[in-house]
Amino acid sequence: MRLLVTGGAGFIGSNFVRHILKARPGCEVVVLDALTYCGRRESLEDCLADIAFYKGDICEPAAVHKAMEGCDAAVNFAAETHVDRSISEPSAFIRSNVLGAQVLLEEARSANLARFVQISTDEVYGSILQGSFQESDCLNPSSPYSASKAGADLLARSYFITFGLPVVITRSSNNFGPYQYPEKLIPFFVLRALRDESLPVYGSGGNVRDWLYVEDNCRAIDLLLKQGRPGEIYNIGGGCELSNLEITSRILSQLGKPESLIRHVADRPGHDRRYSVDCSKIRKLGWRPEHQFDEALQETIQWYLDNKSWWQGLL
Repeated sequence: MRLLVTGGAGFIGSNFVRHILKARPGCEVVVLDALTYCGRRESLEDCLADIAFYKGDICEPAAVHKAMEGCDAAVNFAAETHVDRSISEPSAFIRSNVLGAQVLLEEARSANLARFVQISTDEVYGSILQGSFQESDCLNPSSPYSASKAGADLLARSYFITFGLPVVITRSSNNFGPYQYPEKLIPFFVLRALRDESLPVYGSGGNVRDWLYVEDNCRAIDLLLKQGRPGEIYNIGGGCELSNLEITSRILSQLGKPESLIRHVADRPGHDRRYSVDCSKIRKLGWRPEHQFDEALQETIQWYLDNKSWWQGLL
């Protein structure tokens, strides 16, 4: 199989490339990445010899055509993902996340791909105070980021319904692990705590997220690449719901740092209170998260301690 991974130099994409190279010997992996601020060639340094790498923008049809040529399937990780940035610059999110998805879908249709996996997020459902969202629930995004991902989801499904393109959509909860750009909560707080800098927690810190180790997400996506039913949506969650304040305390505890580093700041506009997804659909295919949160957090922290050369220039 020849597999195109867009956004493959980003956090989840680069981890997925490593997973595929290990789990599927003989699979030809093609990576297309624009190498924006959070897509870094350094994240693929250990496997560049084993992949075909193209620098290009998913919004440019010529770049997409070149990278997708000869491929049997594609997984689209390419996206702008940081909620705070979407509030200050929403147009960039609409361009990459909606227009970029349409360019990819159109080329996938022309190339007659056997599978197109659109990577989405649990944020498209909006907030839920009790219970968990199922794949059939209505979308209610709160931020420009989540709205752009919801738009891409609907567009992807339309290509299945209208054109018969075998699309599968994944909606995962908050990922964490190695190679995550330090604007996201866990690496951001880890690196600030290492330098004894304050950790800014939005509002009371009571906002709840479900945390998923990136390798568990990569296994789920790989499973759906093989067994996911075309036209279907699959939630992927870690089953570990923690408030932002709890996450912060666990990071500080593992680093041996005082909780006096916590600094409460004004809440973010449109900040969803709680995300939670029902993952029974993918569990019926045999997937389960294998990593316990505290152990995975410890592994993640150790990775940042061992790989200072990867992140020091980013601060």
